[in-house]
Amino acid sequence: MSNSGRRKPPLTAPKRRTRAGTGKTTRRSPSKATTRRRTRARSGNPIMRLFRAVIGWALRILWAVGWRMTAVLVLVLGSAVAYVYTTLPEYQALMDGRARGSVTLLDREGDVFAWRGDQFGGVVTADTVSPHLRNAVIATEDRRFYMHPGVDPIGIASAIRINLSEGRGPFSGNGGSTITQQTAKLLCFGVAYDDSQWDSEAAYVADCRRTSLWRKVKEAVYAMAMEAKYTKDQILSVYLNRAYLGGGAYGAEAAAQRYFGKSAANLNPAEGAMIAGLLTAPSTLAPTANLERSQNRASVVVALMRRQGYLNDQEAAIALADPAVLSEAAARQAGGYFADWIMASGPEFFTRDTTEDVIIRTTLDQRLQRAAEDALKTVFDEKVRDGSKAQAAIVVMSADGAVRAMVGGRDSTVIGAFNRATQANRQTGSAFKPFVYATALDLGYGPDSVVVDEPYCIDVPGSGRWCPKNYTRDHKGRVTLTQALAESINVPAVKVSESVGRDLVRKVASDFGIESDLAAGPALALGASESTLLEMTGAYAGILNGGSSVTPYGLTELKLLGESEPMMGVGGGIGERVIRESAARELTYMMSRVIAEGTGGRARMPDREAAGKTGTTQEARDAWFLGFTADYVAGVWMGYDDNTPLTGVTGGGLPAEIWQETMRRVHEGMEAKPLPMTRPTPRAAPRADTRPQAGVPRHPGSVRTNNPVETILRSIFGN
Repeated sequence: MSNSGRRKPPLTAPKRRTRAGTGKTTRRSPSKATTRRRTRARSGNPIMRLFRAVIGWALRILWAVGWRMTAVLVLVLGSAVAYVYTTLPEYQALMDGRARGSVTLLDREGDVFAWRGDQFGGVVTADTVSPHLRNAVIATEDRRFYMHPGVDPIGIASAIRINLSEGRGPFSGNGGSTITQQTAKLLCFGVAYDDSQWDSEAAYVADCRRTSLWRKVKEAVYAMAMEAKYTKDQILSVYLNRAYLGGGAYGAEAAAQRYFGKSAANLNPAEGAMIAGLLTAPSTLAPTANLERSQNRASVVVALMRRQGYLNDQEAAIALADPAVLSEAAARQAGGYFADWIMASGPEFFTRDTTEDVIIRTTLDQRLQRAAEDALKTVFDEKVRDGSKAQAAIVVMSADGAVRAMVGGRDSTVIGAFNRATQANRQTGSAFKPFVYATALDLGYGPDSVVVDEPYCIDVPGSGRWCPKNYTRDHKGRVTLTQALAESINVPAVKVSESVGRDLVRKVASDFGIESDLAAGPALALGASESTLLEMTGAYAGILNGGSSVTPYGLTELKLLGESEPMMGVGGGIGERVIRESAARELTYMMSRVIAEGTGGRARMPDREAAGKTGTTQEARDAWFLGFTADYVAGVWMGYDDNTPLTGVTGGGLPAEIWQETMRRVHEGMEAKPLPMTRPTPRAAPRADTRPQAGVPRHPGSVRTNNPVETILRSIFGN
């Protein structure tokens, strides 16, 4: 082939360039940077070279170990999350985690007036609750809720920074917990309550809420497993149903009903913010405990909602200008002592230890309850010195024993406090005397029967000679039974008791409902025995209803939530007859004289007839007034819890005024009715002092009229 047209490359290496005029070959010079590095490497400090070598070696070791340890930790964490994932139930099973059920108490009209136990208004979901409540919870508790996998590193770092800046440990105080982590704690990491393991449910909850590094790790694992198992809205739904929100309310629905009397679906921004604000400290911030404090916390939540875009400027301004307030029923907090009595006296498995949700309808009349509470406050504010520790109690009931109002102490807003109306056994004093005269009237004595008030002594076996004294320290001679009761004269009461027989007096009082141990000696007639205000008021109701016993009651119907048929009905009412109706009507007349012209004058009603009796015990440790109109019976007790004597107080004083103030308010707007009483007509009757010794009790209605001497004396001297 021809190579024409193409030049062959030379077979020898190209000649190197030489310096002009020297004939020497030239080379490319190294850069200055390269020269400096080589110079530094040859001339650097050997210690620094060694240090750099060690650091490099350590970093390579750390990297080699670090990524392996990280891989192991990820594997362990993943395995733990996977295991927990397999133990999680369906989210619907997590909605109601209460160990106890709830009790909702209704008044006689069917309106709610109190709640007890653990309230759960029903299941709500993130979709069914008010969006204002949902947004308020997220804004307050976890604003990145929809962005993290159950644990929020940013939130944790921020919480640690705040804790350290405030002088606490890194995990003390702010925890940076997400809603998912809080839900994990509410679920106690899947550990169910076992009464054999914990002393109480409170101890169980405290154990679940303990904070430590290990618990935080466990919490994080459980939270991530929940995030893998459930959707975000399902987790939020569990949280909204399980969280305690104060006032005994568990879950959003119970809180909405408890505080605002409405469904959680209908909450406005101010109400949603108030409920969300309770999550920080539910017992302290509950609006029923301190409404102003709860409103202040809600305003902070509203500001957070505005900042995060859940409310616009106008909506936030409205919520701040018109803060949430309690519903009428929640604001009243009426009937706390009554509710406690129902819970204590009802069947234990449906009240104190119920695992079901129970609805109890009661006899409470909220208008009468407010009347009693306001009357007590008015008298103490106006007529009792500031700083006095004296206490008082009131019971109002119908003649059949249905309790309409109950005040167990001066503070009517407490729950679970000592109830002086039902729990305090106190000496009754002269308030017991009507049962002495009831026994005599039933045996045939009349209101105009005469007894001699004079110095009188009895030899009491084992105790010696006992001589009763009158309060006035004088004697009035011949008095009628009506006058003796009206003026509360002691000697005639003892004489009548001894005449008819103490055993019979004791039986009549017991049959009327005074269940406490009654004194065996002659001081029985003067109220040496103890009783509760509820018992005494019930016994007086027996006089009003014509002489039949009553069992005071407050429960009229009990049924389970969702059931239409009641589990039980009325637990009391009118019982057996104790004295004749005519005797009860005569006794009512005698007791009306106590108010009209006797020791109970301060209890006089301005527009209707009333009957009652005062009672003051030795050294004025107890002061009573009990009485009735044609419509209601009421009892008042006053004294000190530690038995300190009252100063300047007798049953005819402040207790009578409290009674009058209560009954005046109770009867507002009611038509005046006459008392069911029989005014006496002159007739022959045995003299109460003719047989002062106690004998064998006679049957009611029997009258000793077969003594010819007694008949002659009666025809000469009358009764």
